[in-house]
Amino acid sequence: MIIVTTTNEVSGFAVSAYLGIVRGIIVRTPNIGQGLMGGLETIFGGQNSTYTEICENTRVEATNAMLQHAQSIGADAVIGMRYDSTELQTGMTEVLAYGTAVKLVRG
Repeated sequence: MIIVTTTNEVSGFAVSAYLGIVRGIIVRTPNIGQGLMGGLETIFGGQNSTYTEICENTRVEATNAMLQHAQSIGADAVIGMRYDSTELQTGMTEVLAYGTAVKLVRG
């Protein structure tokens, strides 16, 4: 299990090595059904559960891709983890999960 934190330290551990930046990038567009449902929810206002679900699923996928990257280089943890999102074009969004991969020692 790789520890992930938005802080720059992990309680009870010291960083023994910095392995570099790890990232997971997902580009997502809603399928036609999601687009129609999301569009209808937009007309009525309030929370848009269709687009919320798309966004949350995309963040999970980006996080998992970042964790795979961290695991591939032997990381014990990812510190300073962040998300970034960019609309590439109408209806197409990139979600980036990134942080610093580190090795830890108890201490």
